[in-house]
Amino acid sequence: MTVVRELFASQPLVALFITIALGYFVGKFRVQKFVLGGIAGTLLVGVVIGQIGINIDSGIKAIFFALFIYAVGFQGGPQFFHALNRRSLNQLVSAFVMCAVGLLCVLGAAWMFDLDRGMAAGLAAGGLTQSAIIGTAGDAIGKLGLSADLTKIMQTNVAVGYAVCYIFGSLGPIIMVTWFFPTIMKWDIRAEAIKLAQQMSGGHAELDPGQFNAIRSVVTRFYAIDAQGRAAGKTVLEINELITDAAIEAVLRDGSPIQFDDTTRLQVGNLLAVTGRVGTMASASDLFGAEVAAPAGFQLVEENREIILTNRALSGRTIADIHDHASVETRHGVFLTEVKRMGLGLPLLGKLEVKSGDELHFVGSPKDLDRVQAKIGYKISAAAVTDFVFFGIGMAIGILIGMIEFRLWGVPVSIGSGGGCLLSGLLFGWLRSVHPNFAALPLGASNFLRDFGLAVFVGIVGITAGPQALVAIKQSGLTLLFLGVAVTLVPQIVTFFFSYYVLGIRNPIEALACVAGGRSANPAFAALLEKAGNATPVVSFTVTYAVANVFLTLWGPIIVGIITKNATP
Repeated sequence: MTVVRELFASQPLVALFITIALGYFVGKFRVQKFVLGGIAGTLLVGVVIGQIGINIDSGIKAIFFALFIYAVGFQGGPQFFHALNRRSLNQLVSAFVMCAVGLLCVLGAAWMFDLDRGMAAGLAAGGLTQSAIIGTAGDAIGKLGLSADLTKIMQTNVAVGYAVCYIFGSLGPIIMVTWFFPTIMKWDIRAEAIKLAQQMSGGHAELDPGQFNAIRSVVTRFYAIDAQGRAAGKTVLEINELITDAAIEAVLRDGSPIQFDDTTRLQVGNLLAVTGRVGTMASASDLFGAEVAAPAGFQLVEENREIILTNRALSGRTIADIHDHASVETRHGVFLTEVKRMGLGLPLLGKLEVKSGDELHFVGSPKDLDRVQAKIGYKISAAAVTDFVFFGIGMAIGILIGMIEFRLWGVPVSIGSGGGCLLSGLLFGWLRSVHPNFAALPLGASNFLRDFGLAVFVGIVGITAGPQALVAIKQSGLTLLFLGVAVTLVPQIVTFFFSYYVLGIRNPIEALACVAGGRSANPAFAALLEKAGNATPVVSFTVTYAVANVFLTLWGPIIVGIITKNATP
């Protein structure tokens, strides 16, 4: 043990990375459907390892939290700003009500049970399962001008409150969304999801990691034009007008491919490569002739391309409307296979409204995709690299915003570098969605910054809080646990019925998705998706989740500013 203590004292970063590794290992343990998760596991392991007494430069914690929160804002920026419109106003209000009631519950608990600023912020972070509050509240506490010892105690209490309240904070929304609300409202989640998908003309099952749909919606087949087929003598464009969900990709004469365009006339004996949706291809033989095997060695190059929607003229329109109003010359040879919003797959339905920032997945030949891409937005390239010019500017602006102070009931308060980088990330994420030539931050890079930044930050918080954490848990653990239960449940109950009866969110799937999103409760959303069996909850979840992530994160300095009690040294 002495060797370990000396190693960690001389090389605290070794302790940090061991904390992260063990934390994520512990976080993988599953009790039925509940998983603790890597972040909560890292905090708990950090508290244990921190008992040794390890000093880590607080600047490292601040840097990694700023990176984490900037990435969160960058990824959510397009959807957050798009959510601020009349069409989604009721869902926007629902999310804000959830956040506001959560804040009031925390403040009420703090006043009734005489919690200090740190413990109240920790109650919010754990009871509302918003890890970012640990950072924004910690920043605010550090700027109160208190003694170093008192500041450290309250920042430790933030971590303690989070650790005590987090488990039920994660479990509570799962219970409410998948059991309590459906039971009292007599809803069958699966049946309601199927009904909603039918109303929107489709739907698809949500797959587990590693699984894929073996049934392809778009296929390529070969046909030999015979005298009985209707295609002989018609131009390629005329054929594309007859079969709107298929397109001729290659024409072979005498066994060799020829150059063709929309005016090329097809002849008896031509061999055609036709790509289209399975339902359309079933009747293609009536038009072309008999289906035949592909010529030996023949290669037809197609591409899966992901395009970010930036064309404002298309934002807010349904897939069916866009398809019906696009000319055959524009849309032929290009097939939409998936739509994602904030990384989540949406049901590919005719009535689905696409939004600026949505990720549209297409299949088609490169030249056809180039034609459509010019009218939609910009391509997500696997070779994309981070635009460090705008990244550096964005981080600098965020830190400067965090330096701005205002007074709340006479107490100087700022949102800190965490809150500032969140706002800056939102702005630059939105900028990227509308001006794709600027501020590139590939999804893989932003995911790494988000996940690793939070892991390092929480690990340092746990290690630093270790020596005082057990004392605080013994003093307030049971009280905090019950307060955490109340903070978890009350906002959901109030917001659900307010949304249902006042805002008119009556569809069961949308109502439940708003609860999960308004609480930024990813585990509850995953459980709801499993119960639904399709992706119908995703649309409502993304709107409320984007809004809740912003407001819940900003509650940290607000709680520190409103609560006036300091910890007892």
